[in-house]
Parts: sequence; structure tokens; C-alpha cells
Amino acid sequence: MENDILALLFYCVPAAITGAVAYYFFKEHVSNEDKRRDYLIKKDLQKEALPLRLQAYERISLFLERIKPSQLLLRVSPNSNDKADYETLLIANIEQEFEHNLSQQIYVTDKCWNITATAKNATIQMIRKATMSDNVDSADKVREVILTELMDKRSPSDAALSFIKEEVTSMWS
Repeated sequence: MENDILALLFYCVPAAITGAVAYYFFKEHVSNEDKRRDYLIKKDLQKEALPLRLQAYERISLFLERIKPSQLLLRVSPNSNDKADYETLLIANIEQEFEHNLSQQIYVTDKCWNITATAKNATIQMIRKATMSDNVDSADKVREVILTELMDKRSPSDAALSFIKEEVTSMWS
């Protein structure tokens, strides 16, 4: 009887060890296959998403160029000589451009989108500041004050465009 139990152990122990090793290898194989499948799916998604992301960066760059005060003032001429009307027209133009590009935020980083929104708000503030000045009494004077201010410093759009260029460049490295 003791020999029978010992013989049974000699048969069962190697079978249990072989079963445990087979289970471990099978588990590892399934795990590796899952990782490989996830990697291939991500790779395919990135291949499809990259053109959309680049297009979003292009559209945001175009938005920033269009709201750059020097470009905006050339493109949007005053309807009347009233400075408040011109201020409203410029700000409405900026807001319309921004709303047209709102969907691009899902393709760019949060930091990039925040910098873009900050550039928009800083441009609006620049326009409001120029309009509030006491020596500004007409729409043409608003244009002159804004353009003069831009001679001394960079526009908010320029800083945001620099960031976008760096971010797109970092996608390749």
C-alpha cells in the first residue's frame, strides 16, 4: 500500500509540474498576444489620427494668423468712424473664427488649446485697451494705436504659433 501511494506520487507530481508549466506558458502567450493586438490597434489608429492631428494644428495656425492684429486690421475695415462699433466688429470677427475652430481642440493637447485660447483673449484685450484710451476718438485711431503697440512687442498670436511649431516638431522626434 505504501508502495502504491509512492508510485502514485511519482506519476502525479511530474504531471502536476508539467500542467503548471503548460498553464504558465499558455497564460504568458495569451497575455503577449493581447499586448500585440493592442499595439497593432494603436498603431493603426495613430496612422489614421496623425493626418487629423496635423490638420488640426494647421487650422489652429490659420486661426492664429487670422486673428493676428496686423492681419485682422487689414482684413476687417471699419463700417463707420465709431470706435465702439469697430471694437465690436473686430471682437465678433475673432469670436466667429474661434467658434469655427472649436472642434480642433479634441485633436491637440490641452496645453496647446489653452495657449490658443489665451492668445485669442489677449488679442481681444489689446483691442479693448486701445479703444478705452482717451486719445482714441475714431476707428482709424484704434487701428493706429494697435499697430503702434505691435511695433514694440510681439502679438499674442506669434507666441502661440511658436508653441504650435515646437509641439508639431516634437511629434517627429
